[in-house]
Amino acid sequence: QLQLVESGGGLVQAGGSLRLSCVVPGRRFSINVMGWYRQAPGKQRELVAAITRGGSTNYVESVKGRFTISRDNAKNTVSLQMNSLKPEDTAVYYCNVNIVNPFGPSRDYWGQGTQVTVSS
Repeated sequence: QLQLVESGGGLVQAGGSLRLSCVVPGRRFSINVMGWYRQAPGKQRELVAAITRGGSTNYVESVKGRFTISRDNAKNTVSLQMNSLKPEDTAVYYCNVNIVNPFGPSRDYWGQGTQVTVSS
């Protein structure tokens, strides 16, 4: 089973920065949309940011101007640069990618989750 490998989470003070990275292991795949989700205790999972193969991006309103998503298609990686972090950004962050399946519809794959904790 293919599982994405996430890194970069940790504990940071409000106003600080973290950079999350996600790698699709193994062979190079044909990847469509790549994105980051997060889930805080007691809250629904939400899409934080997404990026298409061509570089078009989408962000949840609460992170616009603070977070930047990027991807390296040659390395099959996606990153999330998080600046000016706030306590409300505290959550488990999950990487998600949509990969082409030559035998049928494309499939979604997930990372294991990485904890981001922002102290006030």
